[in-house]
Amino acid sequence: MSQTVKLDIMSDPICPWCYIGKTYLDRALANHPDHPFAIEWHPFQLNPDMPREGMDRRAYLEGKFGGKEGAVRAYAPVVQHAEKAGLKINFEDMKRTPNTLDAHRLVHWAGIEGRQTAAVSALFTSYFVEARDIGDTEVLADIADSIGMDAAIVRRLLQSDVDAQDIRDRDAHSRRMGITSVPTFIVANQHAVPGAQPPELWEKVIAEITATA
Repeated sequence: MSQTVKLDIMSDPICPWCYIGKTYLDRALANHPDHPFAIEWHPFQLNPDMPREGMDRRAYLEGKFGGKEGAVRAYAPVVQHAEKAGLKINFEDMKRTPNTLDAHRLVHWAGIEGRQTAAVSALFTSYFVEARDIGDTEVLADIADSIGMDAAIVRRLLQSDVDAQDIRDRDAHSRRMGITSVPTFIVANQHAVPGAQPPELWEKVIAEITATA
C-alpha cells in the first residue's frame, strides 16, 4: 500500500483502557498486514503529581476513589472489558502504583531504535500481567533488555534526568490540545478517536483509508 497515514497514540503504561485499546487495535492490524498506519506513541501521565518513587497501591486507590468499595466500582467496567478482550489483569498482585515518567522515557528511547511498540507491549505485560513495578529502574532495564535494547545504557540514562523534561513538556502539550483522558488516537493529525475502540472500528477506518488511497 502506497499511502501511509500517521496514527498518534496518547497513552500511559498503567492505564488499563490503554492496554485494552492497544489489544483491540492490534487485532485489527493483524487482519490487515498491509495497513496504512505509521504508529507513534506519546506520553500522557494519568498521575502527573505521583511521587517519583510511586506509592502503595491500596493507599492510592483509597485516596483516588474514596475507599475500597469505590475502587471496586470504578474498576468493574475495566474488568468486564478486559475479559471481553480476552485479557486477564492481575490486579490482586499489584502492590505499588508507579510514577510512569521513567517508563515514558523508555518508550521514547525505544522509539529512537525503532522498538517503540515493542516497549509499550512489554510495559503493559509487565504491569498488568506480571504485576511488576514499572517505576523501578531495574525492572525497566530488564524490559529494555527483553526487546533488544542495551540494558546497561538504559539503566545509566534512567539514573540521570535525560529527556525527563521533554516528556513532561509533551504531556503538557497534549493537555493544551484538549486531551483529558487516554487512550486517545489521532488519525492523520486531524481525527481524534478517544477510548478503547473495538477492532471493528479500526477495520472500518482502515477500509475507508484504503478506499481513498
